Formats: sequence, C-alpha cells, structure tokens
Amino acid sequence: MKLTTFSDYTLRVLMFLALNRERLATIPEIAAAYDISENHLMKVVHQLARSGVIESVRGKGGGIRLAREPEAIRLGQIVRASEGSAPIVECLSDDAATCRIAPACRLTNILVRAFDALYAALDDYTLADLVKTPRALEAILLHR
Repeated sequence: MKLTTFSDYTLRVLMFLALNRERLATIPEIAAAYDISENHLMKVVHQLARSGVIESVRGKGGGIRLAREPEAIRLGQIVRASEGSAPIVECLSDDAATCRIAPACRLTNILVRAFDALYAALDDYTLADLVKTPRALEAILLHR
C-alpha cells in the first residue's frame, strides 16, 4: 500500500501549521521548508480549506492556519479525504465488467479489510500526536 503524494503533502502542511498556531503561514514558506512544489501545495491547501480543516486569510499579511485544534484532527479522516473515493483496486469499481474473476475472487475482501485496518490505525492518532516533540521539527522546518 502506498499513499498518494497528495496525502503526504496534506499531512506535511498540517504538521507545519500545528507547529506555530499563533501566526499565519504561507504556501511559499511551507514549500520552502519541505523543498516541494508550491503548485502542488496550492491544491492541497485548497482542499483543506474547503473541508474546514484550515482557514485561509486573504490579502496583505494573509496566509493559512489550522481551523481546529490539532487534538481534534484525526489522521484517518484526513487521509480518507485526501485519498478520495476511488476504489483501491479496479474490481471494486462500479463497473462489474472490470474483472473476469470477480464472482470467485476472495482477494477483494482481503484488500478491503487491509485498507480498513490502515484507516482504523490512522484514526487512533491525531495531528497533535505528530507534533508532540515540536523542537526537532521546528529546528528543521522553521529555522532554515
């Protein structure tokens, strides 16, 4: 199993914002901290703002910040939203003709259980858990 880059960047943005909740951060600042594309982060930030996880302040001196406490942001919820609703394998799609062995295959149930277990494990953690020892992260991300 592999999470998409979108999910990875989503978690990184949230971690960055959780490190210093008192101020607004900018996309260029976060992109520079992680050495990743601003264009990719713009899509991530847009989705996070639409879902209400972060808030965006426009205009001069604007930026983004968490809209909820880090303890209230469950990682499973975030990853589910960022991964989307696409089926994990073709045979789970709405098109029944995608797999010839679907009527006899037991793999789909195993994969569904595996992904359910992944999300259940992620649900055990919050954003606060990712930034419990902020000094090491701050040293890397905020003091470049």
